[in-house]
Amino acid sequence: MSLDAWLNETTFGSVIRAIRNRALRRYFELGDVSGLSVPNASRIGRMLRALDAATRPEHLNLPGYHCHALRGVPRWSIRVTGNRRITFGWDGTDAIDIDLEDYH
Repeated sequence: MSLDAWLNETTFGSVIRAIRNRALRRYFELGDVSGLSVPNASRIGRMLRALDAATRPEHLNLPGYHCHALRGVPRWSIRVTGNRRITFGWDGTDAIDIDLEDYH
């Protein structure tokens, strides 16, 4: 079963507690892609569903996500495109302060 199929069929309690980026929050809550600054909204959707299903950051160590802890801050990053990343913090089993940013 593909990751997309598994994420679409599996029901989890919500893990995402706070999204900083307004366009990212609107996409996650309403499916509105108009404010996203990246061309592949479906990739962001898969990443947000995986983030919402995870109970710890290590669960996002998936092929193509390039998940890693950021140096000097208690945050993690997954790669959306060349320079764009979804960054997030972690509190217990919840993802917090999720942002879409260009940090390079």
